[in-house]
Amino acid sequence: MVPLTSPSMRPASEQLEILTRGTEVILPEGELLQRLQEGRPLRVKLGVDPTAPDVTLGWAVVFDLLRRFQECGHIAVLILGDFTAQVGDPTDKNATRQRLDESAVSAYAESCLPTIKRLLLPENLEIRPNSEWLSALDMRDVLELMSKFTVSRIMDRDDFTKRWEANQSISLIEFMYPLLQGRDSVAVNADIELGGTDQLFNNLVGRDLQERSGQRGQMVITVPLLVGTDGEKKMSQSLDNYISVSDPPDQMFGKTMSIPDDLMPQWYALTIFADDEEVSALRAGLADGSIHPGDAKRDLARRIVARYWGSEAGPEAEAAFDRVFRNKQAPEEVPEFPLPDDDEIWLPGLLSSAGLVASNSEGRRMVAQGAVKLDGVKVAVESVARGELVDGVLQVGKRRFGRFVAS
Repeated sequence: MVPLTSPSMRPASEQLEILTRGTEVILPEGELLQRLQEGRPLRVKLGVDPTAPDVTLGWAVVFDLLRRFQECGHIAVLILGDFTAQVGDPTDKNATRQRLDESAVSAYAESCLPTIKRLLLPENLEIRPNSEWLSALDMRDVLELMSKFTVSRIMDRDDFTKRWEANQSISLIEFMYPLLQGRDSVAVNADIELGGTDQLFNNLVGRDLQERSGQRGQMVITVPLLVGTDGEKKMSQSLDNYISVSDPPDQMFGKTMSIPDDLMPQWYALTIFADDEEVSALRAGLADGSIHPGDAKRDLARRIVARYWGSEAGPEAEAAFDRVFRNKQAPEEVPEFPLPDDDEIWLPGLLSSAGLVASNSEGRRMVAQGAVKLDGVKVAVESVARGELVDGVLQVGKRRFGRFVAS
């Protein structure tokens, strides 16, 4: 991502325009300008639970807002939820989440934290693991925390209500999650908490706990949830409908080109932060046919790639995309893998060992579906003579390629 400099604090009215762009909910209404007019750096909290290894374009939406606060001279307080990740956020879940152990959470944190740091400015940045205060709670502290909320208040959460009405189990630890997240706000004395729209309830719990603890209650600002590449559900690594901000440019471009056309206005607004005028013109053009969806999607893909890889990377990724999908050629750079010494090579096993498929069974399925090509020609059999594969390029689906060489 192209580095930005951190300017001195701007006038409050100018900050307001910058910081409200692309937001969904700001509570309490009308208070943000008042806080900006105080003329001090605000402590802006964002909590992230490391429950997966990547940072997605959907996650990057709220990181962009946090960065804008930094650029306006405020302090980004990033809560690394190494403790809460082991509890599991029940938001939008229809069943109790599988709990992660400490080693898994640590591995995910180690994987995604460097990327998160790249998305933010190093100035005015605090990174605080919430195990710092949550792991120190004893039973007396936990009971005191639980006494501040009632079951009826927790059941105001829409996802809990739906599960209750459907006779689906809800564990007591899930009731604890909003309280633990709220305790984070008390620990860092947050002025504002950011999150996706699905975090509104949890963030308001933090405001309530602050006030009960004698602090000034934080403001809550949420951003819309980016719909994933499937066009149906929010972008999520668990649903495999995501694009990582660390994806290579050609993959980032190709995945963007696969999104449904009707997602483009939202993606223009949330992934490249196009202004309202541009998004409105896009909607109108797509509706009346004056803008071709393919052209608009190419523009979107180029700009997403440029945002994370630099201005030259966008056109280069587009050229690589055309080479594969328009001209039906292999990419310029194809990873190489050694061929076994057997006279006959079983393709499903070969593809699996090279990581082009997840398993032998997936390899058999891809061959059966006609999704495997050797030098551009579909392969209809599972076993191929070794000589035919030497220096050949195997393609699986649209984006997976491997060149196999004699060892």
